[in-house]
Amino acid sequence: MSEVKIGLIGGSGLGAVLGSQETGVRHEVQTPFGAPADAIIETNWNGVPVFVLSRHGPGHLLNPTQVPYRANIFALKKLGVTHIIASGAVGSLREQLRPRDLVIPDQIIDKTCRRAATFFDQAAVHVEFAEPFCPVLRRILVEEGRGMEADAGTRGQGDAGTAENASDSTTPVGQDASAGSPTLSASPHPRVPVSFTTHSRGCYVAMEGPAFSTRAESLMHRLWGGDLIGMTAMPEAKLAREAEIPYALVALVTDYDCWRRAAPANPGATAGPATPPDAAELLKEIIANLRAASDNGIALIRRAVERIARAPQELDACPARDALKLAIWSDKARIPKDQVELLAPLWMGYFEGL
Repeated sequence: MSEVKIGLIGGSGLGAVLGSQETGVRHEVQTPFGAPADAIIETNWNGVPVFVLSRHGPGHLLNPTQVPYRANIFALKKLGVTHIIASGAVGSLREQLRPRDLVIPDQIIDKTCRRAATFFDQAAVHVEFAEPFCPVLRRILVEEGRGMEADAGTRGQGDAGTAENASDSTTPVGQDASAGSPTLSASPHPRVPVSFTTHSRGCYVAMEGPAFSTRAESLMHRLWGGDLIGMTAMPEAKLAREAEIPYALVALVTDYDCWRRAAPANPGATAGPATPPDAAELLKEIIANLRAASDNGIALIRRAVERIARAPQELDACPARDALKLAIWSDKARIPKDQVELLAPLWMGYFEGL
């Protein structure tokens, strides 16, 4: 395949850290959908061109609904990015997905409702999306995550990440921190954590936000089979598919969502209404978890890029690279020429000879 170029989209925590660490060429890209959230920094990791974009912009001013998802993905495509590894803070809907763990999701449930979810407003383009995350990138991330744990001797307890093996706990913990956390200044040199697990699968529920879930909603998400709750993976993953860019997500677990009630104060007593935790202490705990998870995530992504540098041919099998081949249902001859040219980086190859 042609030269591999990796796009890194950093979410809460990780985006700020990567943006502050990386130096290189700053690209101010204009797109038909406006400007992306921030300038895109082009740098190099182990000989692989890497393009870093902070999803929420400088100072984390863009809430999840306001993120310019179409402009972000279009700008990366315009710069020649061939694969995307994204990150995002999430709340856990399962006991075994612990704060500070990493999850490489394999499925998603989209509950967003206020975001443009396609580039193609003047054509019927139906991409296949049964498997929303690239299986090749996911395999690389999972294997490198397990290698990182083995190197440090920090393998966690289990790697289920699924509803079938979940257990309900009443241990007191914090509320949902799936998105919108304050911008962090995490460790500039990611360290190997004391204990964490890279989970090889999980179903991500994408909610609109910016408010977090009610407890009833959180319990419903668990009944649906959701394992994680977040606010930013959609429509980002779907737009990457439309742009024919293989996409994988490293989910950073910051806390348990609000489904997890506090334990009764006295052993054997009937659980009553949960006592709200101290808000300041809760926020401090969530920020510490996000900082640690961000360190873990950066270390994992660097290992994955190092592996890609050694064996770029692994990415030849990414199925999203021709996602539009059978997806354009409109009569191509009737699609307005100005639209074809406007979106040329996405689909021009399918209009040659017309």
